[in-house]
Amino acid sequence: MQRTHSPTLRRRRLSAELKRARSNSRMTTTQVVKQLRWAAGKLSKIENAETQTVKAEDLEALMDLYNITDGAQRDALHALAKDAKVRGWWSKYREVFGPQSLPDFEAEASTIRTFESSVIPGLLQTPEYTSALLQGGRFTEPEAISRRVDARVERRQILTRFSPVRLRVVLDEAALRRPMGSSETMAEQMHHLLYMAKLPNIDVQVLPFSAGSHAALVASFSIMEFPEPLDLPIVFIETATGGLFLEDTEEVEQHSVTFSDAQGSALSTTQSAKFIADVLKPLESE
Repeated sequence: MQRTHSPTLRRRRLSAELKRARSNSRMTTTQVVKQLRWAAGKLSKIENAETQTVKAEDLEALMDLYNITDGAQRDALHALAKDAKVRGWWSKYREVFGPQSLPDFEAEASTIRTFESSVIPGLLQTPEYTSALLQGGRFTEPEAISRRVDARVERRQILTRFSPVRLRVVLDEAALRRPMGSSETMAEQMHHLLYMAKLPNIDVQVLPFSAGSHAALVASFSIMEFPEPLDLPIVFIETATGGLFLEDTEEVEQHSVTFSDAQGSALSTTQSAKFIADVLKPLESE
C-alpha cells in the first residue's frame, strides 16, 4: 500500500500557508475580505480549513493580494488545493468512519502514540477479534460487521507499507484479559500482537494491574504526529458516536505528557512481550 495523501491534512496545510502569507503582508481578515469583495465568512472558512474546496481563482486572488510572486510557491499552493479534493481509500467506507475520519490523519502520520485501556488497539487487531468485539456493540448485522472488519484491515496497512508509520502503544492489562470470542480467537490475537511487536516500527508496552494508580486512568486516546512542520499533532479520542479530534496545542501537550507518564509506569517492551506470552499460554491449552 502506497502512502496516501490526506485531503484533510492538505486543507490544514493550505490554510496555515495562507494565514501565514496574510500575516506577512500585514493585512487583517477584514481588509482582505473588503479588498476582494468577498462574503464576510469566506476567508475565515478558508483559513480554518472549514471548506473542502478552494477555487483556483480564489487562490490566485489571495496570492496576488499577498504578493506571492514565486512561481514554485504558487504552484505548490495550487497543488495543495488540488490534493485537498482527492478522496482517500477510506471514502468508500464513509458509513463506517463518518465525515471526518481517523484514516484521513493516519494516512500521513509519521508517528502514532496510543494508550488503550479496554481492548486491543484497532491497528493491531486480527479480523476475528474485531468481529467478536463488534458483536457486542450496536452493529450486529453480519453485513455491517463485515464492512467494519474490512475497513479496519485496510487501516492497519499503514504499519507494513513502504515507509511505515511508527506506532507506540501502551496497553492496559485489561485489554489482554478481556475475552473477545473464543479462546482460539484470543490466542490468535495474542500471537498477532507478539508478531507485530517484533517489527522495528512498533513498540508495545503493557501497563499491568500491579502498577496501581497511574496518569492514564482516562479515556483511551491516540496522538498523531506528522512529518511536515505545518501539520501540527492531533489527538483522537474514540466516542460512542464516532470520535473526537483535539487540535488545541495545550490539549495535545497534556495528552502527550499523560502518554509519557503511562509509558513510565508500563513494563519495558521486552518485559511486555513476556507478559503477553504468559497470557497466551493458558489460552493455547484450553
